[in-house]
Parts: sequence; C-alpha cells; structure tokens
Amino acid sequence: MKRAFDLILATVALMVLLLPIILVALLVRLTSEGPALYWSDRVGRDNQIFKMPKFRSMKIGTPAVATHLLTDPASYLTPIGSFLRKSSLDELPQLWNILKGEMSFVGPRPALFNQHDLIDLRTRSGVHRLLPGLTGWAQINGRDELPIPQKVAFDIEYLRSHSFGMDLKIIVLTAWKVLKSDSVMH
Repeated sequence: MKRAFDLILATVALMVLLLPIILVALLVRLTSEGPALYWSDRVGRDNQIFKMPKFRSMKIGTPAVATHLLTDPASYLTPIGSFLRKSSLDELPQLWNILKGEMSFVGPRPALFNQHDLIDLRTRSGVHRLLPGLTGWAQINGRDELPIPQKVAFDIEYLRSHSFGMDLKIIVLTAWKVLKSDSVMH
C-alpha cells in the first residue's frame, strides 16, 4: 500500500508542480554558475548508494559534507539558495527517486555517503532496512537542528511504529513546518 501511495502522490505532485519545477530550474541557472541540479551520493535501503538530485542551493565547489560541518554555511549559498532551502523547493527533484522506488515520501532522510557515524548508528539499530524518505519523523521533530544520536532515536521510533496513519500525519506536519520555515538552515 505504501508503494502505491508513493506512486500516486508523486505522479499527482509532478503534474501539479511541473511549472514551479521548471521555474525553479530556470532561476537556479540564471542566478548562479553551474547546473540546476546537484546530484549527491546517498545511502538508501540496506545501505545501497543511489544518486539523489536537489536543486542546487550551494555554489559550485562546496565540500560534499553535511551543512552543519561547513565553517560558514551561508557563504556557500547561491543568491537564491536560502530561499530554496527555507521553502524546501530544493527537494522537489527527489520526486524522481520516489517514482524510481529508491525513496518514499516518508522515511528517514537519506544520509550522505560520508556520514559514517549516522550510517553506523542506523545500521546497528535496523533503520537501514527502511526506504529513505523525502521527509520523516526526525524532520518534523527538529530537522537540521538535531544531533545525530537524537535523529537516529526518532528514526528508531519510526521503524517500530510506522503506519499509513503515521505517514499521513508526518506529511501534514511537514507541510506545516515548511510553511512556517521551521528548523531550516537559512
């Protein structure tokens, strides 16, 4: 049922959001050097690496590390990067990963390939067996502000109690947080 829900919702979202996706891609290209999309190696279900696209919010040459590890993250942002992140518009290309079955709408956010501490904790707790999500229980409970052990604790909670109802709750709460621009690096 979860996969069918993901396919239907991703298809509808792509139809509704096609024009905004095209506009964002054009804005990224017009306001900074480089491609509109940034493809990063992410860790998926069973620790398999996959390519995940985002609209590029950081300048070309930014180190491929978690944002909180950059000394001055704001200095790496493109002219519209802060807006893309606050609005979560940078995440829209991940609808492609949902259609391909590499991601779900709800699940733990996919770790960067080099976030070994996060990957290790998720593997030891069995969270690695879940399909990563566009949003998740940790994202609505702190997003970028959570330390890794706390993020994994929320992932474990989701692993133990996820359901269709919980997924719907997470999607609604995510939309609310995005509208309020809660807990996002500016």
